[in-house]
Amino acid sequence: MPVQISNTPNPNALKFTVGVDVGGPATFVEGQETDDATAEALLAIDGVTSVFMTADFVTLSKTAETSWEMIAPQAAELLEERFGH
Repeated sequence: MPVQISNTPNPNALKFTVGVDVGGPATFVEGQETDDATAEALLAIDGVTSVFMTADFVTLSKTAETSWEMIAPQAAELLEERFGH
């Protein structure tokens, strides 16, 4: 299943539904160490400030200055590689 991207009530957060269990619930924040390789890779995307993983989706939050057009394609590709079938 391709990653489905949905808006949230917060314009600085997007929901990425991957269709398989991602673990969690767990929240990862920029600047804090993590042993989760997926969260670490997502936080390495410029502008991403936090990663929330639970059930079959991941929610990313970004800085107000950063555009989703820069983040969303990179995040979707990473999540498809990690959770794709």
